[in-house]
Amino acid sequence: MARDTTDDTEIKDVEALADYLAQGCKPADQWRIGTEHEKFPFYVKDLRPVPYEGDNGICGIRALLEGMQAQLQWQPIMDEGRLIGLAEPQGRGAISLEPGGQFELSGAPLANVHETAAEVETHFSHLRKVAEPLGIGFLGLGASPLWTLAETPVMPKSRYRIMTGYMPRVGTLGLDMMYRTATIQVNLDFASETDMRRKMQVAMKLQSVATALFACSPFTEGKPNGFLSWRSQIWRDTDNDRAGVLPFVFSPDFGFADYVEWALDVPMYFVLRDGHYHDVTDVTFRQFMAGALKGRLEQGRPTMGDWVNHISTLFPEVRLKRFLEMRGADDSSRAHISALSAYWVGLLYDTAALDAAENLTRDWRLDEVQALRDAVPVQALQTPFRTTTVLELARETLKIARMGLRNRARLNSTGKDETHYLDVLDTVVEKGRTQAEIMLADYHQRWHDSVLPVFKDYAL
Repeated sequence: MARDTTDDTEIKDVEALADYLAQGCKPADQWRIGTEHEKFPFYVKDLRPVPYEGDNGICGIRALLEGMQAQLQWQPIMDEGRLIGLAEPQGRGAISLEPGGQFELSGAPLANVHETAAEVETHFSHLRKVAEPLGIGFLGLGASPLWTLAETPVMPKSRYRIMTGYMPRVGTLGLDMMYRTATIQVNLDFASETDMRRKMQVAMKLQSVATALFACSPFTEGKPNGFLSWRSQIWRDTDNDRAGVLPFVFSPDFGFADYVEWALDVPMYFVLRDGHYHDVTDVTFRQFMAGALKGRLEQGRPTMGDWVNHISTLFPEVRLKRFLEMRGADDSSRAHISALSAYWVGLLYDTAALDAAENLTRDWRLDEVQALRDAVPVQALQTPFRTTTVLELARETLKIARMGLRNRARLNSTGKDETHYLDVLDTVVEKGRTQAEIMLADYHQRWHDSVLPVFKDYAL
């Protein structure tokens, strides 16, 4: 998240929190696509990670942000006097830093996947103009393949200091999640509570299929790590109070209030007051509403800004805000960035496609969905499911997504619809091999048991 919220509106009751989510409902002609993607900066000369200030006279992340600010004329986002991000003046996109220096674009809300693909290319065009003179390149993988946690830079963001102290108390892999993973994410709208329910249930069930299709993190500290998506495995033991598959989503009457009730009992990370981040990891939002921070904070009553910030620190497989966030994919190539948007738009933004996806998954039980989630980081497309495999599920969902995109009939200037953005995923299914498996084969053969060539072959 590029910038934390400072809305001082007082929260009157729990119903106001559900109302906030419900205000995201909008008619289908106003649905938009928001695409986010992270990548790992590295020095091209010696493949070291890029620290915030740089070292030995070499520019770092701060210089990269300053260069992008000069290119784009976006507004600076500051944290205790340090530049830690950029915001488009009209609120249409932002650049932010993840804890280990992962450089993220949170894209504008766009009308179709053609615009998403153009946004991706424009972003990298600007980024190359700034980064190349600094000797900085970018790697498109779901996890950093070479650097140890100790070698990984730490970005100067206050919320990350709080999270860094908290993570080892609630899981074994939270610091790896923060500092050594990167993802692609697409954010999508809903028309009503019923529409939200249908989309969230389908997306929660199929998220592991997306994880398998986009598996691209098989290396850690220079060697194979035993996973095809190590990034996905990391999330299994990061902070299970706020991550994973949410059982209550599968209820036939699941709604905004149910998500609120869950979120209220998740421990908070921070409260932002007058530009300062206060560590409140010992308090849930429900306790905050009951007065737990009176006496600790001068303004000890929760505001709507506190709620918005809190729900941004929840990490289920599908996250609900005033839109739905698809969180299952490893970072990968530029083509995969647009493909993720096309995949979920095709499945969820067309009525016939959503009906078909719902029918495909209608009788999937919670225990089966959880078993998929647990197995996919290792087996990816070869994960068994009932009498079939995730590979066959991926094939079927791609057919549905392609139908949905054809039905949308959003054409670009050359008359193409959005279906061609799925071609890279069709190739994965046709070969039956993920990007991670291709990398592992290269590692043992073409790369002679070295991960160093990945910085050339998978540079963005």
